[in-house]
Amino acid sequence: NRERNADNRKKRALSPCIFPTNPKVLPPPPRILKQKPMHPPLQPLPQAFSFFTKSGEEEEESTEDRIILLLKKAKLNIMKEKLEEAEQYLHQAIQLAHQSQNNPAIIYTYTLMANLAFLRGQLHQAEKLFKAAMSFLLSSGSEKDDNAIIEMSLKLASIYGVQHLHQLAIQGFEFCIETLEEKIQKQKALSEELLSVTEKDNTRLLLGMCLDSYGRYLLANQQLELAKSTFEKALRISQEVQGDNHPQTVVLMNDLATAIDLQGHHNDAYGYVKKAYELAKKTAHPDQHIMLNNMAGILMHQGNFSQAKEVYQEALKQAEAKGDVDCIQQVKEGLEELANRAKRTSSE
Repeated sequence: NRERNADNRKKRALSPCIFPTNPKVLPPPPRILKQKPMHPPLQPLPQAFSFFTKSGEEEEESTEDRIILLLKKAKLNIMKEKLEEAEQYLHQAIQLAHQSQNNPAIIYTYTLMANLAFLRGQLHQAEKLFKAAMSFLLSSGSEKDDNAIIEMSLKLASIYGVQHLHQLAIQGFEFCIETLEEKIQKQKALSEELLSVTEKDNTRLLLGMCLDSYGRYLLANQQLELAKSTFEKALRISQEVQGDNHPQTVVLMNDLATAIDLQGHHNDAYGYVKKAYELAKKTAHPDQHIMLNNMAGILMHQGNFSQAKEVYQEALKQAEAKGDVDCIQQVKEGLEELANRAKRTSSE
């Protein structure tokens, strides 16, 4: 059991979450914050590759070093949004990985390539690459409930959503959620000696990320009640594992407020968005202006026009200071809608 556990820990080191934020794959519903991962990012490349099979020959070590260097350059170019250059480095890396028959490197590189295609909107290519990476993982002995497999399945579900393959998207999201829920139940019985608290928490946070993604998909498709309950589950996980002050918890409160507001329960929605903004302000969250915009919209829906105007103006001030063009546009549209509503109300 301990040997199998050690092997599982090695596989988890190649978790495919390699971007600081998840690629945006669905047009966000009104007044919803950008999605962020709920679990730790992938460890640095040299550590991640430290368990590659070594024969002791300098040539093999040199090949591995070259792969690591190419992947570092690719990731750096992705961060700089130089995506074509990143793709060139990845093609060189995958060629070397195949030549040296280095399965961990092949899996890692395919995952990077898939995420890059995802970012560039090349969804068909991203789908093929994710499936290739999953195939290599499974053939290397990974289980279907391995966190890396679930993360890639989540990306595939998101791709199907963008492609309007609704049934496949729903099946994908539900597979991720149900598989992780079963896995978490099994992990509860394991002692810390077999599975650390951190590893258990990481699986719970991955479930939270799946729930958040599914909630956004449901919200975009106007399945408001199911979106609400899905966000509630994600929020509960984030609060229990990361606490109220964690940025992801704040984002989820805002997302839940959006779902509740769209259902017409404006007072309940205001309670969540108010708490989200207070926590965001307390923790210097970078998206305070977006939460203010959300709060103003909810106040407008409540009929509190004067307060809504004040909050919109503060949101606009902060958005301009941040240079957030999208939010500035949303705030201006909100102010215009507010003026129209106030005019209609006064004429009645």
